[in-house]
Amino acid sequence: MKRRDLLILGSTAIAWPLAARAQQKAMPVIGFVSGRAAGELDSFLAAFHQGLSNAGYVEGQNLTIEYRWAEGHYDRFPSFATDLVSRKVDLIVSAGGPPAALAAKSATSTIPIVFFTGGDPVADGLVASLARPGRNLTGVSIQVAELSSKRLEMLSELLPGAKVIALLVNPTQAPNLRLSDLQEAARAKGVQLAIVKASAEDEIDTAFASLASLHADALIVGGDVFFESRHEQIAALAERYAVPTIFPNREFLVSGGLISYAPSFSTAFRQVGIYVGKILNGAKPADLPVEQPTTFELVINLKTAKALGLTVPPSLLARADEVIE
Repeated sequence: MKRRDLLILGSTAIAWPLAARAQQKAMPVIGFVSGRAAGELDSFLAAFHQGLSNAGYVEGQNLTIEYRWAEGHYDRFPSFATDLVSRKVDLIVSAGGPPAALAAKSATSTIPIVFFTGGDPVADGLVASLARPGRNLTGVSIQVAELSSKRLEMLSELLPGAKVIALLVNPTQAPNLRLSDLQEAARAKGVQLAIVKASAEDEIDTAFASLASLHADALIVGGDVFFESRHEQIAALAERYAVPTIFPNREFLVSGGLISYAPSFSTAFRQVGIYVGKILNGAKPADLPVEQPTTFELVINLKTAKALGLTVPPSLLARADEVIE
């Protein structure tokens, strides 16, 4: 073989790998925006990754995820969304309630967005309908208002003599609760609904301090990313003021809370992961209906009930998915 032929062959051998690499699709990058702090969603993230694996995606192998943690500060969501759009991510996961999803929607009309949110995504202006979302958004939605009414019923069952039940809300998100529905449910139970508000850490302390003057017999903590990010503080205050409280998820009970009733967050995050995988494989968000949880979990902390001098009715215990003793 002549030297000139050898050089041509060598050049071809170098060119082929370069051409093959150019033809390969770059590893997709998704942005994950959470209202919580890093580490607080570990168990739910495991479910999210399980959903991704259904479509063949594994973080670090064939998928990159850029995380953004708001730590309960809603004002961070717009800058998070703008930053991820500027980085040209392939998809945005919004796990910070309506504010995070709306910030992502405002930032892009082309990048797919998969949300996990409370409230009504149609009324919030996220999607055209649950069955056919339209445009570039879809995801999983929890009907917060319906859950709040159910929590009130459970507190009334636990405390049949209660005359006043307070509701802790974040005033920036109160519309999602459809308070008129909850007030009607309270009237049906013969109790007065008292509203206490908090959108900052010190306001949570103030809200609990006001319960005595309201003669509140019990408290419902509204489902809100800000409250979830402060679950240890809120559970500790419920214990300090000895107020029977029902919480929006099980995390509060790990911190000593009394009772929680909520959808299975693990199931919801798994569904978010499944949707992300489908979209990365070519599905359009507009064609994927917004999912609503069908699995709900009632958890009761008997140790806390005993400390409060409460006897949990057998009817409530029989419905519990988990009892902490």
